[in-house]
Amino acid sequence: RPEARVWTVMLLLGTCLLYCTRVTVPICAVALSSYFDWDKKQSGIVLSSFFWGYCLTQIIGGHISDHIGGEKVLLLSASAWGFLTLLTPLLAHITSAHLAFMTSSRFLMGLLQGVYFPSLTSLLSQRVHESERAFTYSTVGTGSQFGTLVIGGAGSLFLDWYGWESVFYFSGLLTLLWVYCTCKYLLSEKELIVPMDYLMRGLSISKQTKVPWKQLFRKAPIWAVIIAQLSTASTFFTLLSWLPTFFKETFPESKGWVFNVVPWLVAIPTSLFSGFLSDHLISKGYKTITIRKFMQVIGSGVSSIFALCLGQTSSFCRAIVFASASVGLQTFNHSGISVNVQDLAPSCAGLLFGVGNTGGALLGVICVYLAGYLIETTGSWISVFNLVAAVNSIGLCAFLLFGEAQRVDTDSAYMDL
Repeated sequence: RPEARVWTVMLLLGTCLLYCTRVTVPICAVALSSYFDWDKKQSGIVLSSFFWGYCLTQIIGGHISDHIGGEKVLLLSASAWGFLTLLTPLLAHITSAHLAFMTSSRFLMGLLQGVYFPSLTSLLSQRVHESERAFTYSTVGTGSQFGTLVIGGAGSLFLDWYGWESVFYFSGLLTLLWVYCTCKYLLSEKELIVPMDYLMRGLSISKQTKVPWKQLFRKAPIWAVIIAQLSTASTFFTLLSWLPTFFKETFPESKGWVFNVVPWLVAIPTSLFSGFLSDHLISKGYKTITIRKFMQVIGSGVSSIFALCLGQTSSFCRAIVFASASVGLQTFNHSGISVNVQDLAPSCAGLLFGVGNTGGALLGVICVYLAGYLIETTGSWISVFNLVAAVNSIGLCAFLLFGEAQRVDTDSAYMDL
């Protein structure tokens, strides 16, 4: 179906640009610190402020998307974060309180981007058939790796050639261009209009539209997928934050572009393969929940084994292989718990995904800090990878024991989609 393929490509590009704009400050962190005379503590305040904002809009973003349409929320938020990214250098030069402005800017960026994945989950759960969800979600999810690679490559060049401001201009303009093309070529004028009363109905929780919290959270499969999502999100943040430092300290002679690029390059084909394999096996007659659990065993279990191996090796080549395998196999989560939320409650999948992602972001902040504390106190990187494996194991066990794929959103308000 041509329209479905075009939408998949556009959503992949949207995810790519989400990460391009998200990683602008980390890419420019050293240049910004030098330009504004920040110390490490001040830089850390700016970098961490994104995640606090990111936690706050996950649930409300998913709830609104479930009621007014995920594509509308995606485009509204992308327009806002695109303009914010574009204007950041201009406003930073005007204000004298640079630290306060950049901290507030990153916090606002987190608020705006927090709605993206819950909205995406809501959109796919209501528009994509069960037998195609895994491959579609995995394909769109590769945008995170593409975005990291694009901004890591092009952003680094812009930074060297034209200064830190150009990185913000580049990612901000591309985001606004994506919004314009999506609105012009994929949505009609009627679809773009969001009446205020319709938006308020999405914001409000009336008796007719409220989520049946008591009913949903009495179901063990709901808690199983949330716990698994908490675990995988937090361990992903931990590896994302500490892998560059691990390679730099353990193998000081190694090239940064190798360990910053290779694992993410590997993650792209593994994510696509996991989605294709999952949908193929389901189409062959295998039970949906069996395939979801199989994918999660690889995404949480096998990837943790390679993480443990990473802490034991003294060879740079083997370390790259283990890191690539661990990061790459984590993408199998897209075909496990990420689509299992859509299996369980397609009508309020955005909201439930937001609940899990909020907890995952908060737990991620804790795990990232705890990893640093363990390195500082033990002097060994093995403890960090043990932490990753332990947290992943908790989520995997919960999902294997209590995970299901049958719908649980049986409230009458949710049956007529």
